[in-house]
Amino acid sequence: MTSIWFKPYMLDMIQGVRNCNLAAHIGIDLTEIGPDYLKGVMPVDKRTTQPFGILHGGASCVLSESLGSVAAWMTIDPDLYRAVGLEINANHTRAVTEGFVIGTCSPLHIGRRTQVWQTDITEEATGKRVAISRLTVAVIEQGTLSAQKDKVIVGKA
Repeated sequence: MTSIWFKPYMLDMIQGVRNCNLAAHIGIDLTEIGPDYLKGVMPVDKRTTQPFGILHGGASCVLSESLGSVAAWMTIDPDLYRAVGLEINANHTRAVTEGFVIGTCSPLHIGRRTQVWQTDITEEATGKRVAISRLTVAVIEQGTLSAQKDKVIVGKA
């Protein structure tokens, strides 16, 4: 299978896109790049659970948007374009109270101006699905966003 990525990214090259932001704060790590998917892992702990001790739905959305945004960015020329979230939804199918969850993000649609990414979130210990999420992303030209001063530097960990 041929790769969907704009260039041959390696994990160590893209770790910089998750540093110093929400993904790093709650412990998301990018773990695998496939020819048409991106995987990441997130802990189920005090940073990611709701008051009743189960995985917070918002944390699942953060995992999905983090993976989907990075994956979308990996399909475009990063010198010319940015990928930004437009809409996200999630269905939570199983409660998790500890351990880790794994997100596997793959494209449903990769267009010139919009992309749609699906993330299946499973419990690491059992492999059972705990949530499924869909993210719609807009592909915009560099300079379109008002805050251009903090540019992502690939490869900086």
